[in-house]
Amino acid sequence: MKPTQIVKRLQGHEPAVLGSEQFAKFAVLLPLIEKEGELHVLFEVRSHTLRRQPGDICFPGGKIDPSDQSAQGAAVRETVEELGIKAEEITDVYPIDYMVSPFGMIVYPFTGFIKERADISLNPQEVEEVFTVPLSFFLTTKPIIHEVNMHIEPKEDFPFELVAGGKNYEWRPLKMEEYFYQYEDKVIWGLTARVIAHFASLMTG
Repeated sequence: MKPTQIVKRLQGHEPAVLGSEQFAKFAVLLPLIEKEGELHVLFEVRSHTLRRQPGDICFPGGKIDPSDQSAQGAAVRETVEELGIKAEEITDVYPIDYMVSPFGMIVYPFTGFIKERADISLNPQEVEEVFTVPLSFFLTTKPIIHEVNMHIEPKEDFPFELVAGGKNYEWRPLKMEEYFYQYEDKVIWGLTARVIAHFASLMTG
């Protein structure tokens, strides 16, 4: 291959997360809504009939479908489907930093405003209930962070003979941080807590 061919290929290349084409991609909306003259963050409690993470607290969102024109479109669509509101009742939608999960998925978070008079009618198959927390709580409260150790275990057919050190190779230890907020009787943790902590840092940093 000639240098000119290499340059031509690189000039038209848009960098992305390596291997991202194999990742599952999700979009979520951090919904802000005004209540009694104060901005609140709206959260969902996942239906207890769901197979994955029943009863967990989360933001509206889900997997990006091939029919979605963008990650933002997916976040709005999922919010409409889960809260039973109209798309035009969601305004000023903007992206915040996306997250690459160690579990093979990319999450694209957005924040937007839900009109105060929006007629919320929950989809019971997905949402058990909704509740709100004053935004000021997150702007003044630091999350509690706990570390989770992740164990590396190569499969039986792993070619140790090709690796310097063989079976004695020292794998780099993996750790994952889990964020927690507790507001009254609600525990907000995991990815949802991480998204709101990031949003709070953008507002106060």
